[in-house]
Amino acid sequence: MRKILVRTLLSLPGRWLVALSGGKPLTIEGRTLDPRLQFLGAMAKRQPSLATLAAVEGRKAAAEGLALVDGEAAHDIEIANILIPGPDGTTMRARTYKPRLPNRLVPALVYFHMGGCVIGDLETCHVFCSLIALRAGCLVVSVDYRLAPEHKYPAAVEDALAAFRWVRENARALGGNPNVVAVGGDSAGGYLSAVIAQELKRANEKPPVLQMLIYPAVDWLSQTQSMKSFGDAYPLTTPIMDYFRMQYFSKPDEEAKELRASPGLAADLSGLPPALIYTAGHDPLVDQGRDYAEALKVAGVPVLYRCYDSLSHAFTAMSGAVPAARNALLEIVADLRRAMG
Repeated sequence: MRKILVRTLLSLPGRWLVALSGGKPLTIEGRTLDPRLQFLGAMAKRQPSLATLAAVEGRKAAAEGLALVDGEAAHDIEIANILIPGPDGTTMRARTYKPRLPNRLVPALVYFHMGGCVIGDLETCHVFCSLIALRAGCLVVSVDYRLAPEHKYPAAVEDALAAFRWVRENARALGGNPNVVAVGGDSAGGYLSAVIAQELKRANEKPPVLQMLIYPAVDWLSQTQSMKSFGDAYPLTTPIMDYFRMQYFSKPDEEAKELRASPGLAADLSGLPPALIYTAGHDPLVDQGRDYAEALKVAGVPVLYRCYDSLSHAFTAMSGAVPAARNALLEIVADLRRAMG
């Protein structure tokens, strides 16, 4: 019932939603927020901030909130739940999404969900991963890595590296081309993807053929202007980023400076895989993604960068209620399809 009510309200004309959200469009740094996101933000302010909740409660609240605005999973693909070996004898839940292309090995993408390494799971990116498989013709392997505070840094990094290496070695058995394995994710998942690209380079291992970073967090101690200008944005605020940092790290001020924590601090970015980098205009992390894209370009890495000015953080999970988010996802998937060949 609540989902129906929210979808009905979001179908109202934009000017009505703006009127219900404070009376005038929300414009910051020349970027005007989508009316539907402005309305959702106004609604969210009536609820307790994620930064005030215990991790278990935060996961539940975030899952319920995203379920109201996410789209429907794509059909005509094969979806299966699997287990992946993790570090030190552990196992990780994962989910595969495979296009129905018989007798053909397709490109593979190892995907990591958003959530500050504290919240999120396979359901968080279920719809988007299904869309990638259908429209990009990729095998997608979505990984449910360990979360903080139960599993502090660098548990998520260790899981991400183990998962990528396993998929790379087992791609053929999953129906993927072992020579065309990319990595990608949104927010914390984008952070983990950037770390994988850098760590494999440092280890002289076969790298991902591509890194797809969607509003990535690449510097956990970032003090860029967008952390202030969009510090009260919906759904990610600067206090929530502080909350994630305190939950994720045992020693935030020390560990956050390590390259496996903040890949944006790396001095040498040369030789990294080509990158697709996307940011949302109304997001504390927008400057991080833009700056990392520019740094990669300076280092000679091929980069495609897009900023969706009217969108906010987490738009990958809003395609059911925000048409601009759906359009952005379709463009991202089209970019990926071209990049993966």
